Amino acid sequence: MQLVFATNNLHKLKEVQSMLPQHIQLLSLKDIGCFEDVPETRLTIEGNAIQKADYIKTHYGYDCFADDTGLEVETLNGEPGVYSARYAGEQRDAHNNMDKLLENLSDKSNRNAQFKTVIALHLNGSLETFTGICKGEITKTKHGRGGFGYDPIFKAEGYDQTFAEIALEEKNRIGHRGKAVAQLVTFLNHL
Repeated sequence: MQLVFATNNLHKLKEVQSMLPQHIQLLSLKDIGCFEDVPETRLTIEGNAIQKADYIKTHYGYDCFADDTGLEVETLNGEPGVYSARYAGEQRDAHNNMDKLLENLSDKSNRNAQFKTVIALHLNGSLETFTGICKGEITKTKHGRGGFGYDPIFKAEGYDQTFAEIALEEKNRIGHRGKAVAQLVTFLNHL
């Protein structure tokens, strides 16, 4: 089975492919000749995931799935949330985003946060969504060289290391995207 994963993020593509059964071949946006920016203009994480999947299905005709992920910080009323990738500006720089978040939390004692991923799947004429959440906290400084995005400043509940310090397999097992992908895989295996 071939499915398009509506992303140009190679880290995300690799991470998700490693979690899928071998009989599912992932195609990237590049693989289907999609080089334009896929719209992400909704005000919720769920809305963006659905919008991206709808776009690929409508414009390219492929069965596909899209995800959107946000980091929601409790004391900042859910910021950066749907704006996580461009929190510090349209250039979407992970280090600038982390620096801005750490600055905004500099005088806060409550550092509780959660990563939330929503996957929207268009398959055989129907739309399904899957949600994964990983609760944790924001560290005071960056730790680790692995992962991407906010991984160097996010520590999952029950862990002493950030997502950037733990193995990819462990991150996939406990993380937001891993939980959402696990639901997707279960769904695909029962077709």
